[in-house]
Amino acid sequence: MKLLIIRFSSIGDIVLTTPLLRVLAQADEKHEIHYVTKKKYLQVIAHNPYISKIHTFEHGITEVEKNLQVEHFDFVLDLHHNLRSHRLIATLGRPSKSFNKLNYEKWIAVNFKWNILPAVHIVKRYFDPLSFLNLKYDGQGLDYFTGEIDSAKMQSFDINFEENFIVFVVGGAHATKQIPEDILIKIAANCQNKIVLLGGKDDVTKANNLALQIGVGCHNLTAQLSLNESAWVVSKSTKVLTSDTGLMHIAAAYKKEIISLWGNTIPEFGMYPLMPLGLEKQSHIFEVKGLKCRPCSKIGFKTCPKKHFHCMTLQDIDGIREALHREKY
Repeated sequence: MKLLIIRFSSIGDIVLTTPLLRVLAQADEKHEIHYVTKKKYLQVIAHNPYISKIHTFEHGITEVEKNLQVEHFDFVLDLHHNLRSHRLIATLGRPSKSFNKLNYEKWIAVNFKWNILPAVHIVKRYFDPLSFLNLKYDGQGLDYFTGEIDSAKMQSFDINFEENFIVFVVGGAHATKQIPEDILIKIAANCQNKIVLLGGKDDVTKANNLALQIGVGCHNLTAQLSLNESAWVVSKSTKVLTSDTGLMHIAAAYKKEIISLWGNTIPEFGMYPLMPLGLEKQSHIFEVKGLKCRPCSKIGFKTCPKKHFHCMTLQDIDGIREALHREKY
């Protein structure tokens, strides 16, 4: 079959589609896989060997509609499931299905704090619309492919990436998902391993403060790397400390030991680190349970609606540090 996969954004969500791409490509019946996404996220899948062709747009789907129409797809799989993806499907006029985003169940969790969500990772739910192909998740986790990395640039940072180091993911798409600066400082106290800070341009001030506070052994690469270069650094690390971010899923793709701190979102939404079968113990999830205000959003806010940010400020620092410094999980 000639299939089109729709997933417009964002980093983590696109990474979470990679098991489906792998299983489709490795199926007994050969499938030609096309993928449509926003141009800003092209690098997430640019080097994925399971994709035959990638279609991108900058501002609107009208930019790619004509090119997609001439492909005459046998089937369109909508993994974004919003008004824009519905419009694209209507324009293409091809057989299609969408996956269930569980928006109602998430709305209930956010507004009433009732958890009626199925205990199923989103990756496994991505396979549901393709049940007619008798394909199932293979248990091998996520994939990430960086392509060729500029070795001279990486060597210029004067960091021995072959030695043990821990990645601290400084930022995130939404403030209420991010680990606060003072919490990161407490976690890093007396850390015996090198720490490498990763983040984007919006995280520079926070990262500079962290590097100053942590001192010797802290290397700040925030806003100095592309996404794929950051992914390469993650692939070389020993452990990754992160909140609910795209780099968390990239770390899972590289089978890294992950210490994830959860703020306004909850793992029950189905997007916790997906480790390959047998490596589940490499994922350590920390969250402040029992808060009446959590989850407050399925995505995130610029500031805590309650002003106290207890979902992060009350995290178990000692437990996090123990997981971070433990030699074996």
